Amino acid sequence: MIDQNTISRIQDAAQIVDVVSDFVTLRRRGVNLVGLCPFHEDRNPSFYVSPAKNICKCFACGEGGPPIHFIMKHEQLSYYEALKYLARKYNIEVVEKEFTDEEKQAQSDRESMFILNEYARDYFQKTLHAHPEGKAIGLSYFRERGLRDDIINKFQLGYSLEQRDAFSVEAQKAGYLRDYLLKTGLSTSGENNQPLYDRFRGRVIFPVHTLSGKVVAFGGRILKKAENTGKYVNSPESEIYSKSKELYGIYFAKNAIIKQDKCFLVEGYTDVLSMHQAGIENVVASSGTALTSGQIRMIRRFSNNITVIYDGDTAGINAAIRGIDLLLEEGMNVKVVMLPQGEDPDSFAKKQNAESFKRFIDSNEKDFIRFKTELLIEEVGDDPVKRAGMISNIVNSIALIPNTITRSVYIQECSQLLNIQELVLINEINKIRQRVWERKRDQKDKEISKAGEFTIGENINKTISNKETKEPGKSPYDRFEKEILRYIVRYGNTPLYQKFDKRKRKEGNEIIEEDVLIEEGPGVTEFVHFDLERDNINFKNELYQLMLDEAVSNIDTKNFDSGNFFLNYPDPKVSKLASELLSDRYHLSKIHSKILGEEVGDKNSRLLEQNMLHSHVPRATTELKNAYIQTKINELKEEIKKSDPENCSAFITRLKQLQEIKKVLAKELGERIVLKY
Repeated sequence: MIDQNTISRIQDAAQIVDVVSDFVTLRRRGVNLVGLCPFHEDRNPSFYVSPAKNICKCFACGEGGPPIHFIMKHEQLSYYEALKYLARKYNIEVVEKEFTDEEKQAQSDRESMFILNEYARDYFQKTLHAHPEGKAIGLSYFRERGLRDDIINKFQLGYSLEQRDAFSVEAQKAGYLRDYLLKTGLSTSGENNQPLYDRFRGRVIFPVHTLSGKVVAFGGRILKKAENTGKYVNSPESEIYSKSKELYGIYFAKNAIIKQDKCFLVEGYTDVLSMHQAGIENVVASSGTALTSGQIRMIRRFSNNITVIYDGDTAGINAAIRGIDLLLEEGMNVKVVMLPQGEDPDSFAKKQNAESFKRFIDSNEKDFIRFKTELLIEEVGDDPVKRAGMISNIVNSIALIPNTITRSVYIQECSQLLNIQELVLINEINKIRQRVWERKRDQKDKEISKAGEFTIGENINKTISNKETKEPGKSPYDRFEKEILRYIVRYGNTPLYQKFDKRKRKEGNEIIEEDVLIEEGPGVTEFVHFDLERDNINFKNELYQLMLDEAVSNIDTKNFDSGNFFLNYPDPKVSKLASELLSDRYHLSKIHSKILGEEVGDKNSRLLEQNMLHSHVPRATTELKNAYIQTKINELKEEIKKSDPENCSAFITRLKQLQEIKKVLAKELGERIVLKY
């Protein structure tokens, strides 16, 4: 971890004009500078940079912030990665915490492997362009595939000689250790320290880059027919490479994905290359492996919209179906395009330019439900048993979708396509989702039990007795959960706080002063989800938990109206409770009215409460945690009374831990809560 003094030096040194100018052409406009926004398709300059305030801001899409936030967003780096980026730019030595010997060795190994991969990339590139064999075989192959030199250079393509150990010998001469050559998989060896030989010999080379552009692995394609030899060979898994977490082309595609708000997913290396050459840059490849959750989440950092492009062969279709379900489960908006018979993305892209390719996509992409239904209908024919299985298959896919509105739209479309009543589909999907939820809950309980770790929500639900409640079967936490749910239903994705700054602009001879948003807190639902999840707390009231889950699934939905959503929810229990929580008598709770210190009418109560969300919402979740801890303390006291004095030391230790937590919560409830997120 970087020490605070170094962070302060980096923050002081980083100048917003310097940082943004590396990526955006700026021109002066008054005291500020302006340019085309790098985060959306900007035709008229709307991206302002303020040297005085050391911040940037796009007044069209809203992106911006200080230098480190700009780098985090533009380069898709973590906070600490962005700090290191700026430290390199300003020649600041990064001082990090003292590592253990094991941590130092692991860090040294990783750095050494990345350095070796960079050497290998340069070696393979040089071989492709300068060695007679590389030019005659490797470069000729790429050019026969129709690739231009600029694409070959952009993706750093290379060639590995036919000679058994050409690369391994050169790398060792250059000082690279045998151990790292084996760890990266660039070289292999038999038993008993036999001589090294090259993994990729006789192949053209495709380097695989991380999000930040580091070479993490290689893929190699053989160019001659050889028995018992695969067409492609890839780097093995290592300390720096996990194939389930990497996507080919993501480094070159990330900015285009952000601007287009869409990602094309293809299968192979050359598919990506040909599409880039055709002018389509927002494209990545799974490199022939099954799509994974880690890869999908990487794409989702840039866009929720993905179009999967497949050729028409059976293997491609089956892969499409498997991949679609995983994409749906991760909350992606999925479209599918099947290319004309006999075409793959590589061959098809070579016949197109960017405009014609996008036109074809727009005309032929289908949403997943229509694609899957049409595909399966062809397979089942008139067989009623197979038709029932097909419907179950489709219903299972729809049930994976976390967003309720999206799920509802697909249910309607499925009902029309298959001529089945919507209610039948809804009931079946609800059963599936309930089973999945129970399975995840049980798995989480097992993991908590196995870990032996304590969180506020640990197994609380298993120890509640009806004797402690005023109503049979009603949780003692009901009123606290209901208060939290009220904020979610009424305010949904409303930010807990917003900070504005004054900005002056000139219109003709008139100076106009306006408020500009410079900082915004998390939404109500997002904060509640984060705050409860980190302490492993679920609502004990199943209806409340259902509504919380639905709200969480819509965290990323723009202009989400939580009140209207729940008022129009298909389940009458949900809509009835939403109506109650939105009614006037729930505008302000007694304690929160008291906090405001004034009597308010219905007209102003919601506005006043909204202005205090930064205090009220954290207080509501803290009150629930406090109730949990108090329940556990009472239970432990009863256990101590029943236990033999010689055997109750563990209970007493646990009681002391809980009482310390109780003190912290009591202090927060007794003071004004400061939001920490």
